[in-house]
Amino acid sequence: MQEICVIGGSRYFGKLTVERLLGAGHRVTVVNRGSTAPPAGAGHVVADRNDERALAAALGERAFDAVIDQVCYTPVQAAIAARVFGGRTRRYVMASTIEVYNPASGAVPAFSEGEPVREDAVDLATWPVHPDRPWHDMAYLEPHYGEGKRQSEAVLSHAGGFAFASVRCAHVLGGGAQEFTGRLAHYVERIARGEEVAVHDGALPSVFIHYEEMAEQMVWAATAADFTGPVNACSDGTLDARGLGAAIGAQVGREPVYRVVPPGEEASPFSFDLHFAMSNARAKRLGFSFSHIDDWLPGAVAEAVGVYSATFSAV
Repeated sequence: MQEICVIGGSRYFGKLTVERLLGAGHRVTVVNRGSTAPPAGAGHVVADRNDERALAAALGERAFDAVIDQVCYTPVQAAIAARVFGGRTRRYVMASTIEVYNPASGAVPAFSEGEPVREDAVDLATWPVHPDRPWHDMAYLEPHYGEGKRQSEAVLSHAGGFAFASVRCAHVLGGGAQEFTGRLAHYVERIARGEEVAVHDGALPSVFIHYEEMAEQMVWAATAADFTGPVNACSDGTLDARGLGAAIGAQVGREPVYRVVPPGEEASPFSFDLHFAMSNARAKRLGFSFSHIDDWLPGAVAEAVGVYSATFSAV
């Protein structure tokens, strides 16, 4: 049994991570601003992670075997966390994202070769950090999401005071109504209604992971593994926008209708005109076993179709 602190963990695979930790017998303390109660059995510390003094005061003398940070988006937040948790935990695991490799940012030229990108494509040792940018402004943060994650990882990797690891998750699917981004629902709604789905010409594949598998990997990274640095989290296999559309069409009984967008125009979620897949080889070498996307995609689609059908029938 370990003492685990989870920052955030109020929804989707973060909430499931807390539940899985509790189910495994660990003692869990959830830190959030108080708008959402943690799952039954977890401790609760109400604090704003952006307020360093308030966070430190709320934690008091608590110490942890590991911290799982589900909601670190900026180098400013990372620096606060490093100061508050330095010496308070032996291990700090941050939920990161495939967006650190987003080819549109120009940060990872290896994507242009079409090879699944490895963790070392982003060099945290030399990655520049700019805490003076307007990270508090959502109008700035949203289009710089991947950069915020890159800089957050860089700050925490240099912090000292604990062993740091980051889990860079692929595009997450599954969970039905719990899937809050609306990206899968976008496809289900349009295909079920016979509406056009905007895609790139020759849309390229990317990698995905089921939300339950993502929770499992966060638990593994915090409690069962001792690696440091980044690790990619994605199921085996790839999927493109048309493949996703076909899986949905098979379940709703409609052939998807596609509209090809001109180069540079925004398309539907998960439609990419640049290579955007990452390798999960390091996680496998470290001992984590992944499913294949074909094992869980039909179930994830069925859940999303069920949510749509329930909503539509209630209208």
